Amino acid sequence: MNNQYKDLIRAEFKICVENTIERLKKNPTHRPFHEALLSPEVLLWSRFERSFSTSFGQRAIERISKYVAMAYGAEAAETQRETQCSLSHYQLTAIEEHVSSLRQNTLGRAPNWVQDLNGLLEIIGESDSNMRVISDLWFKKNDIEIFISIKTVKPNIDQTAEAKRDLLKLKLFKPNAMVYFGLYYNPYGETKETYNWTPPMGIFNFKKDNVVLIGREYWETVGGDGAYEIILELAKEVGKETRGMIRDI
Repeated sequence: MNNQYKDLIRAEFKICVENTIERLKKNPTHRPFHEALLSPEVLLWSRFERSFSTSFGQRAIERISKYVAMAYGAEAAETQRETQCSLSHYQLTAIEEHVSSLRQNTLGRAPNWVQDLNGLLEIIGESDSNMRVISDLWFKKNDIEIFISIKTVKPNIDQTAEAKRDLLKLKLFKPNAMVYFGLYYNPYGETKETYNWTPPMGIFNFKKDNVVLIGREYWETVGGDGAYEIILELAKEVGKETRGMIRDI
């Protein structure tokens, strides 16, 4: 990764911490029972972590992912990419019925992306329904479009179901594109097999579906081999400065 993109990624890490500090200073809280039971340090870190995690998991990760894609050879990359899709009424109905059956556990089998998609690809009809799909990250590499729905590392079932709808719509509209559901780290360990957050597991097979990217696999799909380690190292470099900023709050 060249220095230009490393600098941009470092800046995103730092800005996210700085913005969190500013929010805490501008929005003090009064929690008398917490203050009576806990130390000021514990209260500060609790507030900071919640605020930081929210902003970091949204804007910052999308922008960092864009820079990683560009650093590893993407011809173009965008966050919050809007795609106007045109599908048949039958396809849209089938997508809704499929997602509903997953949510209600009436499909009769476990989710399986390949099987789910193949069933929908068999449905044909005139493309008479237009809709907009927003992708958290889009990039084009080697003339292939890649669309990624980036979620918090512990997504709820509603977020996951909506993401699957969007990915299915995109894949039916653009069969040659690649679509993914991405979690930028695994809170349970390093490997995909250790992921153990159960609420969304009825929508995707988080351990086996190849469209589900978690942790290292996410970063190496967006970038390439070694991208995960580079991003972590850049975060550590910035952390040497930002930890001091936090102590001074």
